Amino acid sequence: MKEFLRLLKREFKLFIGNSTLRSVFFLAPVFYATLLGFVYKSGKVENTPVIVIDRDNTPLSAQLTEMLGDNKSIKVLRFLQEPGNIKDEVIRHDAAAVVMIPAKFEASMLQKKYPEVNIYINTGNMMTANFATKALQLTIGTFSAGAAMKGLQKMGMNPGRAATQYEPFKTNYITLFNTTSNYLIFMWPAMLAVVLQQVILLAMAVSFAAEFQRGSFTKEYTAMRRWAFPTMLIKVIPIWVFSILIVCVYYVMHMIFRVPLPEGIFNFMLLSAVFVGSASFLGVFISILIPDALKATQILMVLASPAFIISGFTWPMSAMPGFVQFIANIIPLTPFLQAFKILLIQKGSAPLIAPYMNHLVLLLLVYAFLGWIALKIKLWQLFKVPKQPTAAGAA
Repeated sequence: MKEFLRLLKREFKLFIGNSTLRSVFFLAPVFYATLLGFVYKSGKVENTPVIVIDRDNTPLSAQLTEMLGDNKSIKVLRFLQEPGNIKDEVIRHDAAAVVMIPAKFEASMLQKKYPEVNIYINTGNMMTANFATKALQLTIGTFSAGAAMKGLQKMGMNPGRAATQYEPFKTNYITLFNTTSNYLIFMWPAMLAVVLQQVILLAMAVSFAAEFQRGSFTKEYTAMRRWAFPTMLIKVIPIWVFSILIVCVYYVMHMIFRVPLPEGIFNFMLLSAVFVGSASFLGVFISILIPDALKATQILMVLASPAFIISGFTWPMSAMPGFVQFIANIIPLTPFLQAFKILLIQKGSAPLIAPYMNHLVLLLLVYAFLGWIALKIKLWQLFKVPKQPTAAGAA
């Protein structure tokens, strides 16, 4: 126990004394949390440019244009004459859509000829395209319904009757989760989890590999050569302690940016603890397996870099090939984000995250076991006693 505590104290000193590790582990999470928080602070994309080409230039077409301008999500750029090249104008103004109001729009509306309004969506950026499409559908749908009811009223129908004639039944759309479609709530906490996994893996990549490279492991860990798992704990305990500090910083950041906290703080703490444990043991296993700090770092970064994309957080895993799903499922971030989404965005209860918690626990146990086996073999190789030459051989 005395030797364990001595080496643990040494590990803390090594960690704090390494300027690169200090920068990566402490500054990177704070920097990225602040930077990404300001990136997504507005939560919604507003004042997205939308080009309106009014070929009619009548009071009714002007009313439609005005209604579009009243929608805060879009900013109307009105053209009375059609430009020579619409695509060039879209690129020049970075417009998310083009609304083409046809000539004789008002006359056709009054004569019940149902004119067509063409809308061209710029899908070069899917997110702004979706926001612009939603805003245009809402505004144009409202204008169309109002125009239809006014037409019925002019024919002598009372307003109540006109409303039922236009809309024989009502459809109510009720959002269940993240009702304001706030992108800050959706993306920011998930990105913090990505950063946390990255810094843990970076720190663990050099934990054993650096000791093996400089030859200090055999000198310092001679008394621990029969104790593989306690040796692993010496390496991971500092990471666990400092990870608590990072999570506390994230908690403060949630309050600064006014992001709701996950449902059931105890469940979240337990989930985070298992996530940190599984990520750190994955780093331990690779660090022991690849006794070169640079190569171990490269391998872990190659594994972790696409983790968010293939985690199923933004794109369903069911739409991915089987081998991609397999890679995703061996990365701790995947089950963590799935459970985190339930706790933070969907405000689900503890039983709903049980499958993902079990997945994380399984990864923790598997990587701890693989790391233990790899370290057992490594300790045997490093501390094995060379065979003494026999007397006959000496003679």
